[in-house]
Amino acid sequence: MDSELSQSVKSTRKRKQAMLLAAVLLTVSGLSWGIHRLATQSANLSELKISEVRLAALDSTINASGVVIPVREEQLSSPSQTRISKVIAKAGQTVKAGDLLMVLDDKVHRVAIDNLREQVSQQALRVQVLQQEMDASLRRIASEIELMELDLQSNQVKLNRFKKLGATGITSQVDVQAAELAVKRNEVQLRQHKESLVDVRKTATSNIASAGLQKSIFQKQMELQESLLAQTQVTAPFDGILTWTLGDEGASVSTGQLIAKVSELHNFKVEANVSDFYARLLESGQAVRVEYSGQVLMGQVQTVLPEIQNGTVKLIVNLEQPNHPALRHKLRVETNIIIAQKTQALVVDLGVAINGQGRQDVFVIENGQAVKRQVEFGAGNGKTVEVLAGVKAGSKIVVSDVNKFKHLDRFTVR
Repeated sequence: MDSELSQSVKSTRKRKQAMLLAAVLLTVSGLSWGIHRLATQSANLSELKISEVRLAALDSTINASGVVIPVREEQLSSPSQTRISKVIAKAGQTVKAGDLLMVLDDKVHRVAIDNLREQVSQQALRVQVLQQEMDASLRRIASEIELMELDLQSNQVKLNRFKKLGATGITSQVDVQAAELAVKRNEVQLRQHKESLVDVRKTATSNIASAGLQKSIFQKQMELQESLLAQTQVTAPFDGILTWTLGDEGASVSTGQLIAKVSELHNFKVEANVSDFYARLLESGQAVRVEYSGQVLMGQVQTVLPEIQNGTVKLIVNLEQPNHPALRHKLRVETNIIIAQKTQALVVDLGVAINGQGRQDVFVIENGQAVKRQVEFGAGNGKTVEVLAGVKAGSKIVVSDVNKFKHLDRFTVR
């Protein structure tokens, strides 16, 4: 008959089993850690994007978001406070110069023209009446002057005769004095009438000029109303496309309110927006590279707008091929403004491992190892970046994401 094991033997066996289990777990953990460490300290070459440092021409660029817009676009506005009577053309429709786009209510302008036409006629008639009155007054005064000159001549003859007769004693001194007074009276009256003739001419001429000026004012106002009347027939200013229109018939519009946009159909430019951080580097005349769907179009900065909105600067780019078939209205394109050019520079392809300009740690391939090196990078063009220091031509830099290796000084490349 088997005897029961003692309590001490049982305890010893349990301790041995626990130690064996712990050893197995420790071995498995160590093996897992070793496998993980080996995996995290190495990478397959196919998993990495590697770029070789090389000598090449480099354009330093500023990247901007661009939108294709027509070279020529005209905004049509309402000439007055009115309403839309009829819409003829729809947005997106191709139009010819002079095509009718919409009709605005013109009653206000027609009434104003009729009233002003009456005012012009009245002032023209007033000018005519004033001219006739002046002519009549001048003729009357001129006739009176002629008669006074005759009276003066007659009295002067009488005075001379009285003086001769007075010398012989035939006439008295009183008669001579009376004749002298008559001559002086005629001279005063004649002078007053001549002055009156000048005054009447000045006054009448001033009144006629005033009436003529008033007529001219009414005439210009009428011409303005006629121009506004013509603008109620909203027409296309040139061949193109109606890109936008206020198409609600009966809708009220205020003076100067935008009612339509007509754009040129075949020639385009680019409106680009760039961070105001680069504003000091931008200027008219800079070369620009516009890219879309693998195609590259060259251009030039025409204008840098002075206003900064929402932290961005707007600039207009003229294209060397404004009628390129790939261009479309409102097409979004990648725009690169070239701020500097080098014919020979050390460059490397840009990748996520390169974070802008300045000194930074990257991995360089050396004898099957990716070794961490501090490299200084300069400006780039969105595809390549200049290498200023840290490596030489022929060096190979890992430019793909190596974030999982950033804690290491090196790792194996298999």
